[in-house]
Amino acid sequence: MQKGMRNNICDVPGVMVGHVTLADGSCQTGVTAITTHGGNPFHLRTRAAVHVFNGFGKSIGLVQIEELGELETPILLTNTLSVAAVSEGLIQHMLAQTPEIGLQAGTVNPVVFECNDAPLNDIRALAVRPHHAHEALQTTAADFAQGAVGAGRGMSAYGLKGGIGSASRQIKLGKNSFHLGALVLSNMGRLPDFIYQGTPLGEALAKLLAAEEQSVERGPEKGSIIMILGTDLPLSERQLKRVAKRAGVGLARTGSYLGHGSGDIALAFTTADPVRLNSRARTMQVEQIDERRIDRVFRAAAEATEEAILNSMLHAEPVTGRQGNHRASLAPLLRKIQNNM
Repeated sequence: MQKGMRNNICDVPGVMVGHVTLADGSCQTGVTAITTHGGNPFHLRTRAAVHVFNGFGKSIGLVQIEELGELETPILLTNTLSVAAVSEGLIQHMLAQTPEIGLQAGTVNPVVFECNDAPLNDIRALAVRPHHAHEALQTTAADFAQGAVGAGRGMSAYGLKGGIGSASRQIKLGKNSFHLGALVLSNMGRLPDFIYQGTPLGEALAKLLAAEEQSVERGPEKGSIIMILGTDLPLSERQLKRVAKRAGVGLARTGSYLGHGSGDIALAFTTADPVRLNSRARTMQVEQIDERRIDRVFRAAAEATEEAILNSMLHAEPVTGRQGNHRASLAPLLRKIQNNM
């Protein structure tokens, strides 16, 4: 399928992404923020659905999304032990722009996802504080960095450097053109299992690292991946759930089998047909795609997720962090393999 102009999730109109990166010695972590439109998300709610492939994770806000099918805050990503601090910062952000929360209106459901960056980051130091959530939200833009940035700074993927990656696909419906974009926080997989664009490369990469006297982890798969899918296609919450499940196809194409110790979660949202909190309408009409045409959306979700995972690794620089632990970058290793072919 054809890629979007930016080939990232911000090809979906209105979506923006921002980062705060903390990179200093054993502190290798951060926060990434995703906004779905430029307005107040509590007043204008984005339809969404979540699917948990393997629930070894500590994210917050998923229960209400599952029940109501709506986002009422931006989506924030961080490390496992910083979920509380980032949630506090996100709540503060929403309280500041929405004075009625907790008074005339109900409370707010912060949505924060996490992965464990402990191999590279001193996660016990709790370096991420609530103000970092504010700062990440203030930096959101349609053009953003990928790789070892924001929440992805300390993440590992297939034994190499992982992090933030994104990609998008165009979807034609009649005369209309839509986009589906994926953004991932990659922190999963075993190097021997790694597949690059359909070619198993894990063992070759492991041999190359061993020849360069770099360590290769061969234990069980553990880690996590968060997969965010955004689109401007009109989809119901039920259809968004179906689309979220197809992110697993893209993940599997890169070699992951969603191991016991991995938290693998996908959230899909649409900027079409938002829900207005203060609407006085007695009934609501929901526009959705004819499901005889939904296969192209499934394919876009699988392709964009796979490419986003690879981009998270290709854009990531090598990082040395806690106790000298090191993760090599995929891009230079690929060039060495290609030069030897």
